Amino acid sequence: HRSQKHRIEDLQRIVSTLANKKDEIVNFIDILKQTIRNVQVNSSNVFRELDKEFDALHSVLDEMKESMANTIQQERTEKIQALNNQLGQCSSALESSEELLECATTILNIKNPMEFSKAARQIKDRITACPAFRICLKPTISDNMSHLMVDFTLERHVLQALKFLPVPKVPEINTAACLVADNCVTVAWKMPEEDSRVDHFVLEYKKTDYDGLARVKDEQPWEVIDYVKDYVYTLSGLKFDKKYMTVRVQACNKALAGDYSDPVTLETKAFVFGLDDTSSHLNLKVEENYVEWDPTGGKGQEKAKGKENKGRSGASPKRTSASRSAAKGCRDRFTGESYTVLGDTAIESGEHYWEATAQKDCKSYSVGVTYRNLGKFDQLGKTNSSWCIHINNWLQSTLSAKHNNKSKTLDLPITDRIGVYCNFDGGQLMFYNANSMELLYAFKTKFTQPLLPGFMVWCGGLSVSTCLQVPSVVKAFQKSVNGLNSSTCSLYSVPVMPIESSHC
Repeated sequence: HRSQKHRIEDLQRIVSTLANKKDEIVNFIDILKQTIRNVQVNSSNVFRELDKEFDALHSVLDEMKESMANTIQQERTEKIQALNNQLGQCSSALESSEELLECATTILNIKNPMEFSKAARQIKDRITACPAFRICLKPTISDNMSHLMVDFTLERHVLQALKFLPVPKVPEINTAACLVADNCVTVAWKMPEEDSRVDHFVLEYKKTDYDGLARVKDEQPWEVIDYVKDYVYTLSGLKFDKKYMTVRVQACNKALAGDYSDPVTLETKAFVFGLDDTSSHLNLKVEENYVEWDPTGGKGQEKAKGKENKGRSGASPKRTSASRSAAKGCRDRFTGESYTVLGDTAIESGEHYWEATAQKDCKSYSVGVTYRNLGKFDQLGKTNSSWCIHINNWLQSTLSAKHNNKSKTLDLPITDRIGVYCNFDGGQLMFYNANSMELLYAFKTKFTQPLLPGFMVWCGGLSVSTCLQVPSVVKAFQKSVNGLNSSTCSLYSVPVMPIESSHC
């Protein structure tokens, strides 16, 4: 009985497999029929295109023939007109000569010497002035028309060599001419050989964190830039939220697209971080890369350590006791008058740049960096492990640089957008007016611990822009700085606050 049951199950599986295969064959037959219909339709289309192209070619040949025939006709008319004019002059001279000959013959028959002498003088003057002596007896126009002959041997060979459009060659990306700067990527390429039939190019790119082939699970779709007419294209307004960008190019003619070039991976070197809401003061409301002062948070709502702040108005759903306990470096939430929030990614090497933009109603804010050891009551710039630019718009506007509880007032225009450049390995921290790219202040030190971006906000909001490249103007400034003596304080066009590494 059990064997019979197994045979039934085996047969059912075979029948099910056969039924599935039957459905696959039916579907495939439908695909084949549709493909046949598509071949018929597409072949009719290319037949029409072929007729259209040859009609256009015939039209060009007919126009050329008509133009050349008109040239021959015009020259023939001009030559015949000139020869007819010369013929008319010769006929007139001939008639005049015949008339004079008859007169001269008559005079020769006069017997009276007096009459003969008189008539002879008259006919002599007429003969001397006869047109026959002044006329040119050589055609003024040549009858040669061979300079208007044509030889279409070369063109005939070209026409005989007409074929269907070839597939374009594969472009080659010129890595030396590619540039990543100022949140733009410029891609340049060339063709292996000149091809006048290339109509346009297609550029594709995708972001990745892998230098080379990405993992399948992390594979991103290609972004397409179509109908690029030049051999160079600049991708602008990018957000460099990945470490690399992979690009490839294909050439297209009127009908066909060639193969893609070998992909080229370009390094973006952008600093990517977010705001760590687990570190923020209770009076700060953090949403992604925006922080806003919220007076409804209040110290009075702060519970004992380890308890959840359930009564807080407008609290972010991300702020839970679990997330607070996961704060990087086991930091406690900032409190007191330290209305601070830190970035969630540390800087341990390299060159990085980011910006902060204050809202119009922001009364006071600071932008800077700090080591992880910033205490929950500490303020940016008031410790020996933090550096910042502080802007105060309360009562009167002031701009100052702060470090180790020392403040340097800067006699510079107030800006609502500050750029921060950090060269960790070179020990350089520079603050810029991100609107004009004017250097505001520069610190020179030796960083001994990882740095975190830090922001203080009171009465207002602050937007943080990350995923930015180091601007080219900053790189140019750095190049000029590196050419000077790094041991002096005259490296910068504005005052520098040198910090000994032992103070850090």
